[in-house]
Amino acid sequence: MDPKCWRVELNDGHYIPVLGFGTYAPDEVPKSKAGEATKVAIDVGFRHIDSAHLYQNEEEIGRAIREKMADGTVKREDIFYTTKLWLTCLRPELVRPALERSLKKLGLDYVDLFIIHGPIAMKPGEELVPKDGSGKIILDTVDFCDTWEALEKCKDAGLTKSIGVSNFNHKQLEMILNKPGLKHKPVCNQVECHPYLNQSKLLEFCKSKDIVVVAYSALGSHRDPKWVERDSPYLLEDPILNAIAKKHNRSPGQVALRYQLQRGVVVLAKSFNEKRIKENFQVFDFELTAEDMKTIDGLNRNFRYAKILFAVDHPHYPYSEEY
Repeated sequence: MDPKCWRVELNDGHYIPVLGFGTYAPDEVPKSKAGEATKVAIDVGFRHIDSAHLYQNEEEIGRAIREKMADGTVKREDIFYTTKLWLTCLRPELVRPALERSLKKLGLDYVDLFIIHGPIAMKPGEELVPKDGSGKIILDTVDFCDTWEALEKCKDAGLTKSIGVSNFNHKQLEMILNKPGLKHKPVCNQVECHPYLNQSKLLEFCKSKDIVVVAYSALGSHRDPKWVERDSPYLLEDPILNAIAKKHNRSPGQVALRYQLQRGVVVLAKSFNEKRIKENFQVFDFELTAEDMKTIDGLNRNFRYAKILFAVDHPHYPYSEEY
């Protein structure tokens, strides 16, 4: 089967490719790398590209997509592009301008998916991560149900095909789903998800509500010291994962990605290394056994790489709930 056909239907009738290319990189990586890697990813076969205002690389990625359209590799409708509403823009009046700013940087007329990057608002303004004099991040309180209404308007205006959320727990999803006058349900919840944090309860909940789970940090390799503690375990060095990979003559990364696909999770693979990008796309031509899946399920230790500890006292901190 042609991997480009591997996609699932969202609850609004649009389709999302099950394997996406993630583009986040720490500050020390030049932004041009994101553009180069996006072109490689499209050439390899990726059709789902995931970025965000926070990543500060949308100009480069937009240019890469437009170049691949210009040389005939893809048409606009072949590409599924996701951007995210950053936490300094959760006030309803800031939502559409934020999306329009992303579209301008991308040089595109619409995005395929626009999601709230998280339920925790930060102080509005030009600073990506606003801090006070003592270096403490300045938070804000916004009712994300009001934010959601502003996203619905962006969808109705044709600026985005679909809308969703990221880093929401099941109670926060319920708040949106039970919101009076809800016009569009979230199509997805993008969350950290890998064999050490398999999110089985959240996945079950989302499936019951026809919401797709999109997994980030699926390879557990995200090591940005701004967000991740240095002594975090290396998922891809896990001996059990490596034993399963060896059995299938695959890499541990390919096994971690394939695991998500077989659970019905849309998964993002992030790498700026050409060999790795190609390798990450080779996950459609082998299958894990039921026993492999069970063994990988057993690796779960509810370990989270990105804990967002600076917001632990915020009323909308999502990780105080079990799922």
